[in-house]
Amino acid sequence: MRAMETKWLEDFVSLAETRSFSRSAQLRHVTQPAFSRRIQALEGWAGTDLVDRSSYPTRLTPAGETLYAQALEMLQGLQTTRAMLRGHTVAGQDVIEFAVPHTMAFTFFPAWVSGLRTGFGSFKSRLIALNVHDAVMRLVEGSCDVLIAYHHPSQPLQLDAERYDMVSLGEEVLAPYSKADGQGQAMFRLPGRSGQRLPYLAYAPGAYLGRVVDLILKQSATPIHFDRVYETDMAEGLKAMALEGHGVAFLPASAVKKDLRARRLLSADPDELGGLSMKLDIRAYRQKPLGKEAGKSSVQELWSYLSAN
Repeated sequence: MRAMETKWLEDFVSLAETRSFSRSAQLRHVTQPAFSRRIQALEGWAGTDLVDRSSYPTRLTPAGETLYAQALEMLQGLQTTRAMLRGHTVAGQDVIEFAVPHTMAFTFFPAWVSGLRTGFGSFKSRLIALNVHDAVMRLVEGSCDVLIAYHHPSQPLQLDAERYDMVSLGEEVLAPYSKADGQGQAMFRLPGRSGQRLPYLAYAPGAYLGRVVDLILKQSATPIHFDRVYETDMAEGLKAMALEGHGVAFLPASAVKKDLRARRLLSADPDELGGLSMKLDIRAYRQKPLGKEAGKSSVQELWSYLSAN
């Protein structure tokens, strides 16, 4: 028999609260088949059915109701114990751990921390740079204090508002850029032509900003003629290629601010064709404190400041 995994209990609690396999799979950031397998694995460990699959919405069996009550106590106990263990590390008591997508680690985060020093003051931080999915999982699994990520209504993060606090930190604009040529003009200008496609520096499939760019191109009033010549997960990688003149890249404004001032990069949409840029919200998330456990005081102080400003 396989050993029981904590994430199975978290899955089961989610299912008990949503009464929906599909909704819980979204909230737990796994596919529905994978989520179902984990619930079945928990039932295998328990040696009994925990879910009545003949009903809709999903109902728990009597054994499932018993496990639900116990699971809540166990998970809260584990969180409390984890907080106590962290408290033994004096050096880490006041360090705030941030999970941040790679792009924001290079662009938004350093400037944001600098701005905080004026109103909030200095603080100790640890940055964990990941792809968006893994950054979200860090928060869900309790392995960071604060998640900072982009938000667009078409690509929402599936985080339950009852379990996570959210505060908006500002806005970012995603738009197309190209290297400047010898005459001070963009080397590549949208929209291109069907017989002369523009080299396109793209985000890798599945990347969050890539999905936003796909939406921009889909909604564009003017057909855009691109030849996908390069792709990577990170905006900084795309910017480096754009600066070398390899093509057009859609980049966050915070990533290109200095390059625009120095005219190393220019807008690849100088005629403002319309619909070729997108505003994104920048949001911070944290797990709501459970019961009397308030978590790190430094996190609570920062969150109170962000909520008030």
